[in-house]
Amino acid sequence: MGAMSDLALFDWAGTARGLDEAEVERRLARFGPNRIEQRKPLGVGKILLRTLREPMFLLLIAATVLYLALGDLIEGLFLSFGAVGTVGLVVFQDLRSERALAALRELATPFARVIREGREARIPASRLVPGDVILAGEGQRLPADVALTGGESLSVDESALTGESAPVSKHPTGGASPPDLDPEPGGEGSALLFAGSLVTRGHGTGVVVRTGGDTRLGRIGLSLAAIQEEPSPLQKTTNRLVTWIGALAIGVCVATGVAYALTRHDWVGGALAGITVAISMVPEEFPMVLAIFMALGAWRLARHRVLVRRSAAIETLGAVSMLCVDKTGTLTENQMQVAALWRDERIWEADADGPPPKDMADLLHAGAQSSADRTADPMDRAVRRLADDRGADAARGEPLKSYPLSAERLAFVQAWHEPDGSLTLAAKGAPETIFEMCVLPPAEREALHDRVGTLAGRGLRVLGVASRRQDGDPPETLDGLKFDFEGLIGFLDPVRSDVVQALAEARGAGVKVAMITGDYPATAMEIARTAGIDVSAGVLTGPEIAALSAEALADRVRDVRVFARVNPEQKLALVQAFKADGEVVAMTGDGVNDAPALEAAHVGLAMGQRGTDVAREAADIVLLDDRFASILGGIRLGRRIFANLRKALTYITAVHIPIAGVALLPILAGMPPMLFPLQVVVLELVIDPVCSLVFESEPSDKRSMNKPPRDPREGLFGMRQVLLGLMQGSVVLAAVLGVYAGALGLGMAANEARALAFTSLVVANLVLALAEASEASTSLFDPRHLLFWGIAMAAGGVLLLALYVPVFESAFQFQAPQPGTLAMVVGIGVIAGGWFGLYKRLRSGFARPAEA
Repeated sequence: MGAMSDLALFDWAGTARGLDEAEVERRLARFGPNRIEQRKPLGVGKILLRTLREPMFLLLIAATVLYLALGDLIEGLFLSFGAVGTVGLVVFQDLRSERALAALRELATPFARVIREGREARIPASRLVPGDVILAGEGQRLPADVALTGGESLSVDESALTGESAPVSKHPTGGASPPDLDPEPGGEGSALLFAGSLVTRGHGTGVVVRTGGDTRLGRIGLSLAAIQEEPSPLQKTTNRLVTWIGALAIGVCVATGVAYALTRHDWVGGALAGITVAISMVPEEFPMVLAIFMALGAWRLARHRVLVRRSAAIETLGAVSMLCVDKTGTLTENQMQVAALWRDERIWEADADGPPPKDMADLLHAGAQSSADRTADPMDRAVRRLADDRGADAARGEPLKSYPLSAERLAFVQAWHEPDGSLTLAAKGAPETIFEMCVLPPAEREALHDRVGTLAGRGLRVLGVASRRQDGDPPETLDGLKFDFEGLIGFLDPVRSDVVQALAEARGAGVKVAMITGDYPATAMEIARTAGIDVSAGVLTGPEIAALSAEALADRVRDVRVFARVNPEQKLALVQAFKADGEVVAMTGDGVNDAPALEAAHVGLAMGQRGTDVAREAADIVLLDDRFASILGGIRLGRRIFANLRKALTYITAVHIPIAGVALLPILAGMPPMLFPLQVVVLELVIDPVCSLVFESEPSDKRSMNKPPRDPREGLFGMRQVLLGLMQGSVVLAAVLGVYAGALGLGMAANEARALAFTSLVVANLVLALAEASEASTSLFDPRHLLFWGIAMAAGGVLLLALYVPVFESAFQFQAPQPGTLAMVVGIGVIAGGWFGLYKRLRSGFARPAEA
């Protein structure tokens, strides 16, 4: 409401130049950014409190208190420092994830089309201010409260405010004064468009009257700026697993402590032994690694212009086997230019010098009259641009009335007053529709279809143009009106330069590509052939799809890869047919009616630049640059993320086997305890950054895109990975227990045997991490392994301090071993942890460089 005093400069009845940048900055300072209050990112304090509530840290606190209560100040202090280091590492990881998510939220900010300083611009919706002139169109979710000032009547879904999904009509303001700014949502005929409502039909121009928290949506406390995702099924399963293992660990903790105390008459030692076993059993890394991989994986994808809206799509992306893509803007540049005009059996090439002949200029003028002025449609822009450049009147100003495209009439019509007072109706659209509107005889239609085929065979998108002159006001409907045929316009939209290479990569990765377009069949075939899509099975058209049963369509789509004259409903049928044939389907879309197909696909891919808000909301992933190569980059990264996450989870399983085993088995065997809480904390300080930072940053195998997609029934972490982890961990456990038992059997003191066994355990876990993370094609000393080697050097430094510096030696209850014995134990650790990596390299034959 307070914004209206600043809007007196605006002419409510007509168009406006919009605000200049200085005025925008002034209003941003006064009214603030156009954002509704949303959940604030977690700060250090909240992350710290959440971390300290985890079972492992509660056990660490209990062990620290126990040491301090017994007067073991050094052990208590060292354990405290270790616990602080572990907590700090977890907090650092969570903050890194929060930063990645914050960056994604910035990328996910919606955009708006506005008029500023007389020019159309696409700006982040957060920079809208009261007084901005905004262009509203079908499929757009309105980012602010807007007074509709021009254009056709709009139908708007206001269910975000009313709960009623039935659209209501909106009409532009008719006078020079602002409209009622406080109508109730859901009413018919108002000129006010509410923030959060969705334009379901029509286009128009309006003025922003309220932004951010001042909008009706903001006042009732709703938030649309951020999508709050629930945990994925995988995260829920992992959390349940950790909870069950945690409960089991507590039970084993109590049983171990009681057994230790009863057999050795040492309740304090029993308590420490029980706590040690419990800490060693809890795999708290599982949920942390999942959260970090999902957040950083989504961030990495966003850097490749692929914005993930639902984290579960990351897991599915690498399994995609059928990729269904649009032609325009995905395979092609979406930079339409008029290539040729056809009229009366003559063709005028647009690259010819000079203005077109009179009859061709008349065709171009009719085409300009049937093209919207302020529009994102590239063909409308191309026609008007050519009309301006070649001296044909481009029909400036506002049309009297517009008749938008519909499923029944694939043509756009505009009504204009001519200087002599007559009325012109200009139409441009699909040739078949234009022929029907002109009521052409069958023979003439057949001949014109041949001309369309000739142009389409050159890879041109062909539209027909027609017009009608009459007296009086624009009719309410076009039913029963006969138009005069003007001619054909051929548009050229060249294939993107990177598409051919990307399609070759898709074939190598076992990903089949189908092109689905509303274009003419001959045009579709030529573009597909140029891009490198398989055209051997011909083209299947929308009418043919509609005539097939579901079973017959599933049979046809096994071979056909080019689909033309397809409407959005038939896109859904194609998705279902591919799924019935066992494919994991990714589908691109940009329109309102594409939403069902995007929802039905395993991975819905919406266009970020030319797509509607409806398509983006229905999709799992948004392509920020609309490029086909970005889809392939997303699949490549999706495979990398999946492979690295699987390896990290396998490593976590493997590494907890020896830790829990050496904490429990020596006690059960009557030997001195090998691990105490401090040693477990040091191990956790190594494991946490290794399994999150090192595995997440591991480069993908160069051959990852030379392999077929994985079986969709194959889960991320199944029995095979569990068994592999158990096998790897059991080998390390056997080696470490062998070192410990052997040292005790040779008469070494318990502290020296413990030092040797702990050394072998640390070395084996580090080597196992490198063996598990690295692909056979990745050099061990690849520069991207610097993070691992840094962690390994830090762990080695801590180990040397614990072995040879008296104060640390006492805290760890170690005794310095002989260098020769220590070297032998290190070798045992390398073999126990590295055998799997050697096996992978022998199986591969020889190492190859990895790709980024």
